[in-house]
Amino acid sequence: MRTSPTSNRRSKPLASVVIPNWNGEKYLSSCLNSLRRQTLFPLEIIVVDNGSTDGSLALLARDYPEVQVIALEENRGYAGGVNAGFCAATGAVLVAFNNDAEADPCWIEELVAALERHPEAGMATSRVRLFDRRDHLHTAGDFYRLDGIPGNRGVWQPDGPAYDEESWVFGAAGVAAAYRRSVLDEIGMLDESFGSYLEDIDLSWRAQLAGYRCIYAPRAVVYHMVSATGGGSLASFFVGRNTIFVIVKNYPSALLRRYWPVVLRAQLFISIEALRAWRGQAARARLRGQLAALRHLPRLLRQRRAIQHTRRVTDEYLLTVLSPLTS
Repeated sequence: MRTSPTSNRRSKPLASVVIPNWNGEKYLSSCLNSLRRQTLFPLEIIVVDNGSTDGSLALLARDYPEVQVIALEENRGYAGGVNAGFCAATGAVLVAFNNDAEADPCWIEELVAALERHPEAGMATSRVRLFDRRDHLHTAGDFYRLDGIPGNRGVWQPDGPAYDEESWVFGAAGVAAAYRRSVLDEIGMLDESFGSYLEDIDLSWRAQLAGYRCIYAPRAVVYHMVSATGGGSLASFFVGRNTIFVIVKNYPSALLRRYWPVVLRAQLFISIEALRAWRGQAARARLRGQLAALRHLPRLLRQRRAIQHTRRVTDEYLLTVLSPLTS
């Protein structure tokens, strides 16, 4: 692993932004230029390159000398890239940011301010609009349904007054999420066995179980080129597998005994729909992902015991942050 020094490390940054990158040369300039315009200083910016074979590293060295670059020799996925950056970061607030996103100038300032207003919050989530349809949402934070299906609040919907108010949500969407360093020191960082997809949901579950809430910061605005550096059948595989990873690791036993019929029904529905669309690569990949999750059950159950042992919140509280089946 090769690490380039930052241009100014004399003072400890208040916030550190970590951007995982894999062959994202054509997106990095838009992303990093938006960070240059941020109103909050000091600000540490770290790009973790996951073994890119394009011109990403040359671009960073030539045009962005202020950015700390961690060049990994292999692709460790979104989770591995973010974790490598978080380990190197020095900020009290650690922010994960997609390389195919662009931030409004006040983005970081608003995320940090939301955490300062709410000391009980361990994480903050952004108002993420679509890059090419800036009056529509990609996410206003994550929700998690009682049937074990996660999702993005407001996805594909026109943005509007319904999303103007600061509010508590289940979790921080990984495209633009802020975490207190102290919380990650306690509950751990992203689970690298997820690779990519739903690792943010898993982390939000662990934070919620430990008693740390998530605040939605509506004035922390970013624009996201959805799936510009991902998607396809590999994404379908990871979503199919990691959805089950999240359930096994985090869904509390008492609630699972109560809601297991709807959890099972949701997974069976996904399997049946995949079989109906068997000719499609994404459908086959989603089903393979479900089957692959079963091979990991011994490890997942060990992780589950550790997570549930440190839980601090009641089932009654969790029912206030989990979404009904109609979400």
